[in-house]
Amino acid sequence: MAFLDERYLLSGETAVQLHEKVRELPIVDAHNHADVEAIWRNECFTDLWQAEAATDHYVWELLRKRGVQEKYITGDASNEEKWLAMAEVFDELAGNPTYEWIHLDLKRRLGIDDLICAANARRIWTQGRDVLQKPEMRPQQLLKSMKVEAMCSTDDPTDTLEYHEKLQQSSVAGVVRPTFRPDRAMNIHKLDWRDYIGRLEECTGMRFKSIGDLVAGLKLRHEYFAEHGCVASDHGVEVPYGFRVSEDDADRIFRKAYAGQDITPEERVGYAAHLLHRFGEMDAARNWVFQIHIGAVRDVRDTLLDGIGPDSGGDVSDHTTDILTPLRDFLNRFDGRLKVVLYTLDPNHQSTLATVCRAFGQNVNLGAAWWFNDSPVGMRRQLEYIGSVDLLMNFAGMVSDSRKLLSYGSRNEMFRRVLCDVVGSMVDRGQMPLVVGERLVVHLAYERPKELFGF
Repeated sequence: MAFLDERYLLSGETAVQLHEKVRELPIVDAHNHADVEAIWRNECFTDLWQAEAATDHYVWELLRKRGVQEKYITGDASNEEKWLAMAEVFDELAGNPTYEWIHLDLKRRLGIDDLICAANARRIWTQGRDVLQKPEMRPQQLLKSMKVEAMCSTDDPTDTLEYHEKLQQSSVAGVVRPTFRPDRAMNIHKLDWRDYIGRLEECTGMRFKSIGDLVAGLKLRHEYFAEHGCVASDHGVEVPYGFRVSEDDADRIFRKAYAGQDITPEERVGYAAHLLHRFGEMDAARNWVFQIHIGAVRDVRDTLLDGIGPDSGGDVSDHTTDILTPLRDFLNRFDGRLKVVLYTLDPNHQSTLATVCRAFGQNVNLGAAWWFNDSPVGMRRQLEYIGSVDLLMNFAGMVSDSRKLLSYGSRNEMFRRVLCDVVGSMVDRGQMPLVVGERLVVHLAYERPKELFGF
């Protein structure tokens, strides 16, 4: 088997046969971090570094591991210098999915088959720059060539969604939808929380004198997002605090923080839990999907946070995080009336969430293997475990979670190949007939996310 050839990640003839059923299916990407303004402007990427690494902390972390100076990662070196520095160590990244994703991007989208290494660095740089200037390499044209049928960006409640509106008059009208992501309203412990609440007041034309006022303002924005085609909310939480907390207790905490007083850790939990329930009610009323991304412990490396800022590669997982206890009240409150998708950062939590999904039936399901699990190893383990404990048919499907437009194709290809290999192995072992396996891979690669999110 050659690198990234037709049998890439496919270990048997049955897997190859199954992959033929899904390889050309459209992409439905219900969670990503798209730059919607850039898609609307539809301007060509300037170069390979901008397209592949300028916004990708996966790449940044690996380059640091191989001793590349920060100047050539997030510093003031030119993009060409950064690309050449990456190429110097790129073959040392083999085994990590980033090595495969970037090569897939070059091979599938740009027609570049060369291996990224020091010897090829300048040739690939020049060829990539030239290819990226072609009209068919502009963002909207790339979405079409990757067969992206539907995708959801990640948006703050204060976002005007003006570029979503503008895209409805573009060549990709109906493809890009917003997602309601109210984390900043929930993060009452953050230093900028009061400033953010002020922005939210300005956005809604309201003054929040109580927690009820805040919820009313957020509901107005929720309705605004619905008018712009939104079908889901998303909540990034270290711990999924879903305890039942009364409005009186939440109001006391809100007023205290609004007045600039310090709050206790217990009050932080109470406030966040109350809001999480309110968001659940909003989503249930509109039949939205309620997504929870659980377990990212943010910015643990002080030198990165202080020197570069948040989201620069200092986030980790913690297998000791209790997920079940804080989530139980929430899932019981909305049992049978809210579509919930659970994503976990730490692989050790997959078993807990798979059994939780099994216990809560059709409306609570696992989302794609996320972040540190987003690899052939992580996806295989997740799919095999879901199949043995819960039901593969109820898996929420693949999402790219990507900040890089070029990655939508490569990440979905990796998932589809792993999916076909897992199901193909089951067919080969006599665990299911081929006709059922064919139906299953098509369902998970395309039909399931489309029906779940209502595209």
